[in-house]
Amino acid sequence: MYRNHIKLIVDFILATTAFIVALPIFAIVTLCLTIANHGKPFFLQPRPGKNGLVFRVIKFKTMNDRKDAQGNLLQDDKRLTAIGKFVRKTSLDEIPQLLNVIKGDMSLIGPRPLLVEYLPLYNEVQSRRHEVRPGITGWAQVNGRNAISWEEKFKYDVWYVDNISFLLDLKIIFLTIQKVFKLEGISADGNVTMPKFQGSN
Repeated sequence: MYRNHIKLIVDFILATTAFIVALPIFAIVTLCLTIANHGKPFFLQPRPGKNGLVFRVIKFKTMNDRKDAQGNLLQDDKRLTAIGKFVRKTSLDEIPQLLNVIKGDMSLIGPRPLLVEYLPLYNEVQSRRHEVRPGITGWAQVNGRNAISWEEKFKYDVWYVDNISFLLDLKIIFLTIQKVFKLEGISADGNVTMPKFQGSN
């Protein structure tokens, strides 16, 4: 009952309330990123949602579009702006995704929506992460975020799919708040965010 019906209603109410409360911060960050990124505060990117159906996720643009002499984008660490680093570090870059939750593309809690190019790389078990709507935060995020391996991340995602409940979602919300204030698990070792998933052995 909660998984298929109540969760959607709770998501809409909480996401709408949170977006209204965060609106002043949203406006300030948008202005700062507009200046830092030459008029481009947001980026839209296709991501697979529930059942692998693709939607467009909206996020704050924390990196600029600097390219090398061959026209290729520079590495993440060379494109991450100062304001972008702060926004990412404080998880403010997740605020626009509340709009995805309000639209019904995402949930507040669930496996993070990853790149479309990863879809054919998942094994049968890993692909089960798409049995539910992706979330702004999730069980993998409160158990290491970007500081754990892809395999560990997917195990946490599938465990969440099998154990989803209101109390678990509530626990994840509180643990997420703790993680944000402690600034834990923001990046993997040697990376600004997380290295690309290449498939499991």
